[in-house]
Amino acid sequence: MKKIQNIVIGLDIGGTNTKFGLVAQEGKILAKSTVSTKGYENINQFIETLHNEINKLIKNLPEKMSIKGIGIGAPNGNIFKGTIENAANLDWKGIIPIGALMQEEFNVPVKVTNDANAAALGEKLFGKGKNISNFMMITLGTGLGGGIIAGNNLLYGYSGFAGEAGHVIVKENGRLCGCGRKGCLETYVSANGLLKTVKEMLSETEEESMLRNVKFDTLTSKNIYEYAKNGDFIALKAFNFTAEILGKALANFTALLSPEKIFLFGGLAEAGDLLVKPTEKYMNNNLLSVCKNTVSIEKSGLKSGDAAILGASALIWQLC
Repeated sequence: MKKIQNIVIGLDIGGTNTKFGLVAQEGKILAKSTVSTKGYENINQFIETLHNEINKLIKNLPEKMSIKGIGIGAPNGNIFKGTIENAANLDWKGIIPIGALMQEEFNVPVKVTNDANAAALGEKLFGKGKNISNFMMITLGTGLGGGIIAGNNLLYGYSGFAGEAGHVIVKENGRLCGCGRKGCLETYVSANGLLKTVKEMLSETEEESMLRNVKFDTLTSKNIYEYAKNGDFIALKAFNFTAEILGKALANFTALLSPEKIFLFGGLAEAGDLLVKPTEKYMNNNLLSVCKNTVSIEKSGLKSGDAAILGASALIWQLC
């Protein structure tokens, strides 16, 4: 009789789309799909859609599967309560008991945390962090998230929201953040932050730039990266400005956490040396003397298209 394979459902709830996949214990994604996060009358309708789509994936697999549990990465996910709490970029407001709702629908254990924590755990189980006891994951997408592995464990803190690196204030009375405060790190270091920086630089200077010929509402961080690769002055200046703010913040994080590695993940991290090298330079220039030569920055070892699913699944696999 053929052995039934154990799998975990990894679920990443984003503001626009929700990705999910069936993940084997070694980190192989057996099947994956997406649904829209938007357009539902209520959370129950969303859960029902997820249930139907996940069951389709399971039925299409050639072997019988046993679901060990469901791991969920979501904005403002609380590991202790299994809730999504007041997420700014989701249609459902207030406190959503996503863990209890999914457990009721699938009748398996469910764990919930924020997406950056899930990414850090995914790096620990399936990426470059396997043999590293202390590291930090910085996710650079539309916003900026942070996840901390300390002594081989994910650090949640008292309330479950430790690691909110994007909401460390780096500029007094700076840019308005979605959290309601001003000057948060993610308003400067993120895809949206880079766009704002370019817009400010174009309006405040008269330097030549190919970016002046681009309609701002069509501009993306990827476009800015392409212009920077081609030597555009403003694009390069914007990346350097972003790297300086990030590097100084990482120097401060290192003083608090003493990580061996800091992994960068997400769309903005795909800029590679345009971001990573100057960030490391500014970090090293601002490190506490006892921290010098103790920490380095690398791009994540997780595949960009699979990282969110793997990270979410790691919430369950770490318990097995």
